[in-house]
Amino acid sequence: MESTQVHTLNLTSVLSVSKKIILTRYWHFVSLSILLFFPLSFSLINISSIIHLFTDDHSNNHKLLITYLLIVYILALCAIGAISYSTHHDFFGEPVKFFDSLKSLTFSFLPITSTAIIAHVIICLISLTFILLVGTILMLVHNLGFVVIDYNSVYFMWFLVIMGVILIAIVLYFYVEWSLAFVVVVVESKWGFAALMRSSYLVKGMRSVSLLVMLYFWGCGVLIVLICSTNMHAIVITTLGSFFFTMFLLRITAANTVLYNYCKALHGELELEVGEGFVHEYMNIPSEN
Repeated sequence: MESTQVHTLNLTSVLSVSKKIILTRYWHFVSLSILLFFPLSFSLINISSIIHLFTDDHSNNHKLLITYLLIVYILALCAIGAISYSTHHDFFGEPVKFFDSLKSLTFSFLPITSTAIIAHVIICLISLTFILLVGTILMLVHNLGFVVIDYNSVYFMWFLVIMGVILIAIVLYFYVEWSLAFVVVVVESKWGFAALMRSSYLVKGMRSVSLLVMLYFWGCGVLIVLICSTNMHAIVITTLGSFFFTMFLLRITAANTVLYNYCKALHGELELEVGEGFVHEYMNIPSEN
């Protein structure tokens, strides 16, 4: 295996490999996605109707809404674990059965959940710290009389927009750094801070690819949600939209698993696997420009 083939990996290559893996066992991956990812997709497209259903004047039961959203989130984490498990094994030419993928969750679910909680807490703390810092600076500038701040001015609105863009960039940076964390949990049995740090190490040299994978799938996913949510009274449209969004979730999960293996190869950690029957066709896919 030539290292240059790994170094020249781009978005097209990751998409090609992940698509090839999915197509080789299409119904296996689709079944896992429909079972575990579809509730999340359906909920995102019909979020306004679901919130109204659980919080209208007749029910007024926010606990049911929280419980429902929690179940959907847990199923999504299970989907990530099971699909990552199947993709990783298929990447090495070791296909697994449907129930084997589900069974793998007995070992990976709690570590994945713990890692997700830790990541969310860190992101929330970073966001809160940034907002408090900006607010403190504005308050000091205003109180010390350096600048008279007009909170209704266009300049202040532009300032908020710029600060919002900076915050989004910071959050996006951490999402890129941790994009392989769930795969690390499934494959390496690490969790929490160890999984996040491991992901940050592996993604070095491949951050641009990870970012493009994330922007590509989530950009398309958001577009589907926006289109279908405006036509949510059409059952056929919302159902098809939920299915397509489910497929995007499947693709990004598989793509991150493929990227994980490429990153390991880039760091010289796949030599033993190559000697033991590594599937060369996946690593030798030429880079497309």
